[in-house]
Amino acid sequence: MNAKFTAILAAWLFIAPAILFAQVTKDSAKALKPATVTAHRPLVEQLTDRTVINVDALISAAGSTVLDLLGMSPGVQADVNGDIRLQGKSGVKIYIDDKPTYLSGEDLANYLRSLPSSSIDRIELMPNPPAKYDAAGNGGVINIRTKRIREKGFNGNANLAYIQGRYGRTNNSLNGNYRRDKLNIAANLGYTRFSNFNDISLNRYFDQSITGISPDFTQTAFIRRRSQSYNARLSIDYYSSKATTAGLVLSGLLSPGNNHTTNTSRLSDLQGHPDSFIVADNHDRRRFENIGINGNYRHVFDRKGRELTVDLDYLTYQTRLDQQFVNTSFYPNGILYDSSLSTGHLPATIRIESAKTDYAQPLPGGIRLNTGLKTSYTRTDNLASYFNIADQMPQPDYDKTNHFIYRENINAAYINAAKDFSRLSLQLGLRFENTIARGHQLGNAVKPDSSFNRSYNGLFPTFFVLYKLDSSGKQQLSFNYGRRLNRPYYADLNPFLSPLDKFTFNIGNPFLLPTYSNNFELSYTIKNITARLYYTYISDKIDGLVQIINGYYYSQPGNLGNTYVKGFEIDAGFDPAKWLNLHLYTRFFAQRTVSGFYTGTLDTKGDEYFIRPILTVRPGRDWTLQMDGYYQSRMTSEQFVDAPKKAVNIALSKKLSANATLKLTVSDIFYTVSNSWTIDHLNGAEADYRSVNDSRNVVLFFSYHFGKAITGLRKHETNGAQREQDRVRN
Repeated sequence: MNAKFTAILAAWLFIAPAILFAQVTKDSAKALKPATVTAHRPLVEQLTDRTVINVDALISAAGSTVLDLLGMSPGVQADVNGDIRLQGKSGVKIYIDDKPTYLSGEDLANYLRSLPSSSIDRIELMPNPPAKYDAAGNGGVINIRTKRIREKGFNGNANLAYIQGRYGRTNNSLNGNYRRDKLNIAANLGYTRFSNFNDISLNRYFDQSITGISPDFTQTAFIRRRSQSYNARLSIDYYSSKATTAGLVLSGLLSPGNNHTTNTSRLSDLQGHPDSFIVADNHDRRRFENIGINGNYRHVFDRKGRELTVDLDYLTYQTRLDQQFVNTSFYPNGILYDSSLSTGHLPATIRIESAKTDYAQPLPGGIRLNTGLKTSYTRTDNLASYFNIADQMPQPDYDKTNHFIYRENINAAYINAAKDFSRLSLQLGLRFENTIARGHQLGNAVKPDSSFNRSYNGLFPTFFVLYKLDSSGKQQLSFNYGRRLNRPYYADLNPFLSPLDKFTFNIGNPFLLPTYSNNFELSYTIKNITARLYYTYISDKIDGLVQIINGYYYSQPGNLGNTYVKGFEIDAGFDPAKWLNLHLYTRFFAQRTVSGFYTGTLDTKGDEYFIRPILTVRPGRDWTLQMDGYYQSRMTSEQFVDAPKKAVNIALSKKLSANATLKLTVSDIFYTVSNSWTIDHLNGAEADYRSVNDSRNVVLFFSYHFGKAITGLRKHETNGAQREQDRVRN
């Protein structure tokens, strides 16, 4: 399989430069000829302050979830645990229709897995978003735009998908719209049944002269994941006049699920002989709920562009997690010598209230001025009740039991001005944010109460300039700069211990400070080819600090120090023939982190090469064939060294009629997707990890559009109010 993958990738790497040379030569020879307009939306569009991915052009995403879709998008990396990177940088904030998801880590992964990709129209990638967006997100913002039915009248579309890997699953959506007179009603329904697994191996090796611990400790685990998701969205717009619209948006998500983990840990003695082994049988039952209410108002004062919008939002997220840990210990000969049972009950609630207003005002000289105010209030309530069961009697485990309440108020104001000249475009913005935070850790029978209060202000400038090197605009040179921050995740501020298994624990840190970044980017575009140079300096970067103490694995977030990121990327699309398109994204990325560490000064350097080619062939009328894949090289980042990753996908699409489309896709054909890494800088120890999941799948997808359009009606789209950062962490 490895040889086949290498051969295919090598062929792509050979073909891509040849097509690039041929295309540039062809364009030069035909520079004076008129452009040909095609009916297909390009996969990638480059705008002044963002890159747009048109989802319908990526047919291999058919039947996938939004999390899968992000991982297939050029410039984006996303794994099953919700780690999402843009231009190789972490700290990315996820928005849906200009609204933040408020989630991170496993909670974010579960949420994005509950949304079908068939409901998504486009993805906006903003490594340096403009001032109207919140300053949070050192890695930038990814804004996911859902589909809006463009035709007026009663119409909609239905999307059905069945996915078969080792386990079967399904992913479906139904969208409808009705417009009559001054009233417009739109509804979206989705159902997802998810079934997957993780096959994990984790090895720890100890230097007995330093730690006094047996030299080898290995774990193998199999995690079986099952869940269902039901999501719904209802939006109502009332057009009281040609200039004024009021709207109401109601959304909800319900996702119950469970995980079953079987884990075997093997310990050896000083001579490397088996000493004992522990079998764990763990169960998690999770229920996730989200309810959102948005009221919005829009008034256009005149045709010159004066406009006022107001948004009021209320959101709640509720998670209920019940855990059961059963650990049984045996001697090498299989004789039982210990058994333990413990349980955990972890309900969590997040409530968010927000008010925002934006005003647009054209000024003399063609200047476009935008300004706005926003205030948001967030309250999180996390309860963790752990018990050790002895003789069927529960005894509280006060080392892990805790109750953490966090309140946060963010107040913001921004101003943004833009002007276009004949060849020059300028945009300048400034955002001010004030943060007031209070955390309260309630005590228990053995640990006292603790609390903290924190308040800080920040100014966040943004600057964009674009210059057209020729009158047609085919060649462009642009530069942008922005300052951003990352606030600590809510759960990371909770100082108590949270177990993943008997030997692995997470610990929060109430002393975490926000981290700031300065981002610079220079790009050159010639037709459909864009090359970028970027540089980011991050101060007080927050990341996990991993220690092994007495054989136990502890992960605690901390302000690591300063990180320096530099990279070069190329995003190119070519049409060597009407029936053939090649899109090529490639990136070289280098990172250095310098910080104090528990083992001494940490100074790590790492670089990464990434390539994602997408080849689209239209062999005949209404047929489309697409092959895509990626290769990511080895990468060092602080303590972690990630092994290379790679995959190849193929998809076939057939338009059955004007309203119906059938697609067949195969993902990860050679079953090469895995997450593997080693952990360095552990005092007297080494560790490595490998995880494989159900990544090779066959997907059958059917889409049908129904209804009749009514012409002559005015178009309106409701914009979201909230732009809060996703900071909820599992």
